[in-house]
Amino acid sequence: MQKSPLLAWILLLVLAFIWGSSFILIKKGLIGLEPGEVGSLRIVAASLFLLPSAVKRVKLVDKSKLIYFTSVGLLGSLVPAFLFAIAQTQLESAITGVLNGLVPIFTILIALLFFKQKQTNKVYLGVVIGFVGTAILITAGNGNSLSGINAYALLVVLATICYASNLNLIKQKLNDIHAVTVTSVSLLLVGPLAAIYLFGYTGFWQKLMTVEGTGLATFYISLLGIFGTAIALIIFNRVLQMKDALFASSVTYIIPVFAVMWGVLDGEKLYLWHYIGMVAVGIGVYIANTNRAAHKNAGNTK
Repeated sequence: MQKSPLLAWILLLVLAFIWGSSFILIKKGLIGLEPGEVGSLRIVAASLFLLPSAVKRVKLVDKSKLIYFTSVGLLGSLVPAFLFAIAQTQLESAITGVLNGLVPIFTILIALLFFKQKQTNKVYLGVVIGFVGTAILITAGNGNSLSGINAYALLVVLATICYASNLNLIKQKLNDIHAVTVTSVSLLLVGPLAAIYLFGYTGFWQKLMTVEGTGLATFYISLLGIFGTAIALIIFNRVLQMKDALFASSVTYIIPVFAVMWGVLDGEKLYLWHYIGMVAVGIGVYIANTNRAAHKNAGNTK
């Protein structure tokens, strides 16, 4: 049953705003923190926020599935948090936000390669266009020309592969479990790893007490963990309940708009090839994801 279309759209825009703002928050956090501190603090903040829910829900989880929950925590949260933080030391937040849109394309490819899910020719066309856009963004230099490969952009691509692997893992192994349970319990399992690294292998605590600017950076990343991971999940799950998966997936197309907006407002300089790459990625993701959803829905019609 479809409920309150206007509310669903409002929630979708709020979700896109939260996720689209993640990259500028990482950028601000890196002003006072090292990449490893940013990545680990983000996970610690998110896991602590969802801790009450996780403690209640973990008792209901089949112990044989804990390995899958741990994998979800690693692929869907911990590893990408570090990859994005490292990448943004040498990459504009706007570019990072657009590259993050590759998640649906890698989700399709992983489903094809490992789970033998066939797709239409239009989906493959979208994948190709998306990768052309990615190649442009990876090689776009500080000017209206293409240069060498930016290895830091490849870290973002690797992070999207982690996200895509995580989505396929959830679909195949944890599809019957509530999304909040999956996220809260997975964070419960990897949160201690992040905490051990943050407080045991970095100078975060001493820096927080003595270095000016660290407190503000900590605030930005804590905000990212709470809103960008925990609350965003709750909103996304609500949108899924109100509408359908195709509607919810449209958030993928709106996130880069906010990411680019924040980057431009923060004074980031984007050039012609950046915009060409962004448009190509957006078109590729749209063609691939829309035709995948249409093909899937057509196959389920009886």
